[in-house]
Amino acid sequence: MDSLSVLLISFGVGIVVGLTGMGGGALMTPALIFVGVNPAAAVANDLVAASINKSVGAAVHWKQGSPNLRLAGWLIAGSVPFAFVGGFIVKAFDPARTDDILMTAIGVALLFAAASYTLRILLQQRLLASGNVTSNEITLRPGWTFLVGAVGGLLVGITSVGSGSLIMVALLMLYPTLSAVKLVGTDLVQAVPLVLAAAVGHVLNMGVDWSVLIPLIIGGTPGTYLGARISSWINQSVIRRGIVIVLTLTGLKMLGVSPTWIGILGAGMLLLGPLAWGAVRHVVGLPAFDDNRSAWRSADQSTTAEQPDRGRSPLT
Repeated sequence: MDSLSVLLISFGVGIVVGLTGMGGGALMTPALIFVGVNPAAAVANDLVAASINKSVGAAVHWKQGSPNLRLAGWLIAGSVPFAFVGGFIVKAFDPARTDDILMTAIGVALLFAAASYTLRILLQQRLLASGNVTSNEITLRPGWTFLVGAVGGLLVGITSVGSGSLIMVALLMLYPTLSAVKLVGTDLVQAVPLVLAAAVGHVLNMGVDWSVLIPLIIGGTPGTYLGARISSWINQSVIRRGIVIVLTLTGLKMLGVSPTWIGILGAGMLLLGPLAWGAVRHVVGLPAFDDNRSAWRSADQSTTAEQPDRGRSPLT
């Protein structure tokens, strides 16, 4: 039953990764810990499985022509060496305190990821209000892109969180006009060598648990493939806002916050979240509650905001 639980969880997380390019380690690692896997083993096995599962999603996006390879190349140059040393850093922790240190580090990383998701939503809403036009032509910023890869790689190497979440948000801030499908495809392509390097570092130091790894791969691979296949026509708004709530509550749980307070906060976010979301949209000049249509438009499309384009924006 434990293996079945891991398989089902990995399938669901795989769909989210394929759809959005985000949430893999941020969702899977805590889930493994909650079903009883040792934190260090959860990080190591999740990284090994992610290196395989994300390859599937990256292959689909590559076939569809969505990645920006020059952008992905600068991210890889920064992320791979720093991700590789993550396993050695964890190995250097005091063995008696490794689990506690990792639990705290993962909890902080999850809250950081949730905050970055929220920031991404706020930034995107301002762009939507101005009728932002998506573009596949961007001015590359090598230095900042390399730095994003390095910071993201180090975080992934230690906690397995951040290969999709934090790097995706940073890419949006650096390249705000890059279309949603290009953004997801680029992130998935750069995430493959990133998580592979992090996985090698952890395997060299801690090895893998086959009873955990095999269900992760069996469930995650088809889930990622399915998510990537349908990513261009499913509106991802609800998924992303749901991820923010899940990451916030999970991060608080990892940090030892009382379940009572977590339940109260979760109920508040579910009940008041839509009102807060409507207020944010109203402040930036958008209808408080839209009709599931996107304000994004491609340069070669009609400029009317009434034209639906569900595959372009992940956040409206």
